[in-house]
Amino acid sequence: MTSSLTRPIRALRSGPNYKYWVYGAVAIGLWINVSDQSGVNIALPEIADEFAADIPTVQWITLGYSLATSAMLMPMGRLSDMFGRKLVYLLGFAVFALMALVGGLSQSLGFLIVVKIAQGLASAGIQANSMALITEVFPDRERGKAMGMYMAIIGTGAVSGPMFGGILVSNFGWRSIFFAVMSVAILSMICTAVVLKGRTAEQAGPQRKGTFDWIGAALSSAALVAFLLAMTNAWKLGWTSPPIAGGLAAALILAIGFVVWEMRASDPILDISLFKSRVFSMAIGARFLSFLGGSAVFFLTPFYLIQGLGYEADRAALLMIPGPVCMAIVGPLSGRLSDSVGTRWPAAFGMASSASAMFVLALLGADSPAWHVILGMMLSGLGMAAFSSPNTSVIMSSQSPSKYGIVSAFVNLTRTSANVSGLALAVTLVTITMASYGYEPSLSAVTGGSGEGVREAFVVGMSRAFRLSGALMLIALALTVLRADRAKTLEQSPQLGRAQATGEGSD
Repeated sequence: MTSSLTRPIRALRSGPNYKYWVYGAVAIGLWINVSDQSGVNIALPEIADEFAADIPTVQWITLGYSLATSAMLMPMGRLSDMFGRKLVYLLGFAVFALMALVGGLSQSLGFLIVVKIAQGLASAGIQANSMALITEVFPDRERGKAMGMYMAIIGTGAVSGPMFGGILVSNFGWRSIFFAVMSVAILSMICTAVVLKGRTAEQAGPQRKGTFDWIGAALSSAALVAFLLAMTNAWKLGWTSPPIAGGLAAALILAIGFVVWEMRASDPILDISLFKSRVFSMAIGARFLSFLGGSAVFFLTPFYLIQGLGYEADRAALLMIPGPVCMAIVGPLSGRLSDSVGTRWPAAFGMASSASAMFVLALLGADSPAWHVILGMMLSGLGMAAFSSPNTSVIMSSQSPSKYGIVSAFVNLTRTSANVSGLALAVTLVTITMASYGYEPSLSAVTGGSGEGVREAFVVGMSRAFRLSGALMLIALALTVLRADRAKTLEQSPQLGRAQATGEGSD
């Protein structure tokens, strides 16, 4: 009986289409992870009503989740390199699903926030490994295609999260989102457990024999939490206020301490030698700048449409959808193209499109037509997808498979930290502009009944923020053009090369 059950699994794992089975299993998990992040935001107003709380307090549901995920990405990446990606990925999903169930049963806001923080810790185990798992089973010649397919999941999740979240909240209440997430998470766990192979000690290589860098993990997590908290609250408290200045100073001191420690540690959580690769450093820098500039779009544009132009939320959502849809369509195409012509020029085209999107959105006025917004969102989605697939491909290709876990984690950390930082810079620029026009330096003033003048001031500030975003993306474009197409990686043994091509190294 046991043999009859395991025989199809063995055939699946040894078949020529194993890489696509792995992709499908990971895609389910990544999709629900992305959808959960975007869908829960829809439920925040209803959660605030049930627990009689204000929106800034309720926003700690998503803020706590994001902080926890960011702080744990590198530790989870290192653990996966040491003990196997399948193990860390499945444990992360087990806690993720459990916290979804507990969150849906929560009877107080404080408890729900704690649950979401715990779920964010678990999400780090998922995000740190999803990219690595897909990368590992596709051969080098299909690396771009793999990253393009990865981007397609991100785009699909970004679109479907708010859509399904809105349907669930409207018909079954906010708790239904948590129960739906739990159900899909369990399905993903089952698929992953069945499809993915474990790895042997020989496949683990020297990474398995190392010790976990507890001091490095503590320093990196503390630095990130201090930095992200300061950036998140800077526009409210002021960049020169003692809490923000102190938080940024603490983050800088902790970051320096982290780098010094990692250079001396025998088994560092982040191997500083990664940055000796010029391609890796320039591609990571371009990625950080791309998200630093692009994060303003997904916050300021909905605010402009709903609070600025008075659109209903559903119409505003429809105008935002073309961006993620372009990501889902263009990502795989750009990835396949980069496998044929190299990663540099497809990525450069994408970054040029993203920069163009920022300058198009910077031209929005107080009464711009809907097509203007749609054009900007389409250029933004097209650019991000065309850039991200080849850029991520060259980052992963610049390192040996034994480091895919920590590299994947660092790639995701670059995104999360840049998103928070970019949003803080954009909101600060908008509120400073509003203050210069004599209005309250707060986004809440836009809906405070202050008349057309405050909306005009907001639009001017938003235009300045988008121009800054465009400038940052032009720098990212320069880094992309100046870097090489590919990087030299560590020599792999013939056995490891065959394992990567057939998926035997997947863990």
